[in-house]
Amino acid sequence: MRKAGAGGDPHAEVRMFVGIDVAKATVVVALHPSGETWTTGTSAKELRALARRLAALRPAHVVLEPTGGYELPVLMALGAQALPVSLVAPARVREYARSHGQFAKTDVLDARMLARFAAERPVQAVTLPDAAHRTLMQLVARRRQLDEMLVAERLRLDQQRLFPDSPVVADIEETIAFLEAKGRDLDRQLQAHIAAHPQWRETAALLRSVPGIGPVTVATLLAFLPELGTLSRREIAALVGVAPLAQDSGAWHGRRHIRGGRADVRRVLYMAALTAAHHNPALKAFYARLRARGKTTKQALTACSRKLIVVCNTILKTKQPWQAPRPATA
Repeated sequence: MRKAGAGGDPHAEVRMFVGIDVAKATVVVALHPSGETWTTGTSAKELRALARRLAALRPAHVVLEPTGGYELPVLMALGAQALPVSLVAPARVREYARSHGQFAKTDVLDARMLARFAAERPVQAVTLPDAAHRTLMQLVARRRQLDEMLVAERLRLDQQRLFPDSPVVADIEETIAFLEAKGRDLDRQLQAHIAAHPQWRETAALLRSVPGIGPVTVATLLAFLPELGTLSRREIAALVGVAPLAQDSGAWHGRRHIRGGRADVRRVLYMAALTAAHHNPALKAFYARLRARGKTTKQALTACSRKLIVVCNTILKTKQPWQAPRPATA
């Protein structure tokens, strides 16, 4: 913290707050109230240097948003310097930004808004995940990365098959087979890791009882949604980012949209809803009703995602596995 400048109490100290906008390859850091910003990389060496630099400034609080696992190395580096760190939901920060008239969105603006948010809003310091939870998060993040690489390689293969004499088809096919094998290996590691820790075994079994919820979805929920089973249905839907937000003003009623939340959780939920809409009796009927009312496929599946996470939340609250709805009696 720094001493107050001219005109202020010479013995008072200015409380400094830090906002960090995290991306895959870079982080943007902003200080409040000075407004100073800088960008650094995300290598271990660069993050340790960043943590030491911030520790020397003795900030009152450091705030960042969850970004599907990319924030974890940043948290660990800051935690090693015993810095007070908080994770805040992106939706909260965006609403705060709008309340201050900021609608533009850049990495620098986001970092500055996070720092200002830390200074003006009560935020609770995060408890860093223990070694077992970190391992789970890392395995889930790696599984997602493999899926992304597979999607890219399969697209390349599809494009190359337009050329009968393409010399790279065999190489792409070999890469795809390798990535698929690595995915199966990671799935086994994930299941073994969950089974080895009693705090997750019961939760995983309850979640797997829901038709449409597979092992990858279970692992993602355990890793990146530890609040599941502790919040209300509205709170959990908002936290994930599947709660539709009204766009109404006076007599005008706009289409509702979802935004914010935890993108990686929302992504696996959407895929789970796609399966559940065909194999889960309750979700299948719900999906059919929505489509019959004119909802698009995406709108119906998003609503199914919300219903699915609410069901999972209730199951963990009650400790009762999923039960098929009873057929209506005549």
